[in-house]
Amino acid sequence: MALQAVIFDLDGVLTDTAEFHFIAWQSIAQDLGVDFNLDDNEKLKGVDRHNSLQHILNKGNLTIDEQAFNQLLDRKNKHYLSLIAAITPQHLFEGVLACFTALKARGIKIGLASASKNATLVLNKLGIESLFDFIGDAASVKNSKPAPDIFLSVAAGLGVDAHNCMGIEDAAAGITAIKSAKMYAVGIGDKNTLNQADQIFTTFDLLNLHLSDCLTAFESSQHSKVESPQVDG
Repeated sequence: MALQAVIFDLDGVLTDTAEFHFIAWQSIAQDLGVDFNLDDNEKLKGVDRHNSLQHILNKGNLTIDEQAFNQLLDRKNKHYLSLIAAITPQHLFEGVLACFTALKARGIKIGLASASKNATLVLNKLGIESLFDFIGDAASVKNSKPAPDIFLSVAAGLGVDAHNCMGIEDAAAGITAIKSAKMYAVGIGDKNTLNQADQIFTTFDLLNLHLSDCLTAFESSQHSKVESPQVDG
């Protein structure tokens, strides 16, 4: 089974904008009188904007009308956009460019499956938008992660069968989405949180360092879980 494409999540995989999401959502939650902490932010990794706001409302046992709901979504997005304005290529995680270069040298396509509707803007600021063969649009799929829709959509956009794809995520919801799409799943982050993944690396740099082994593991088995080096960092 040949690997034809690697599909990446954005936030927490290629760069870290989680703090910006946290600041923006915490501001909304505070105005609603709802406690919003880092644990809540962790749960929202890989979750789209609509369902993230719903999580906050559910936590506070609150119900608001559609107009107010949409106004809060717009406010959060504007706050987030103001925070990411300063992003530069220096915010890319170590190993990303080297990994992309190695994948392209092997003829492997590169896709993006992000829940963020601002993904293209962030990629542009990071200076890597042109390196992708296909960028998934979260607004164009019916169901957000943990549903497999965005990964299946990107695979289709790349012209590759899902079984020949590897998905890379930092969120449990994202790993579930990859597995539901019948793809090989690689986690970046905590091995307990991402325990559904076929392989887990604590940082992107480690994935890059062990990329050849990772690709070999894909080819040998898409179903058996392989424990990769676990390094604190």
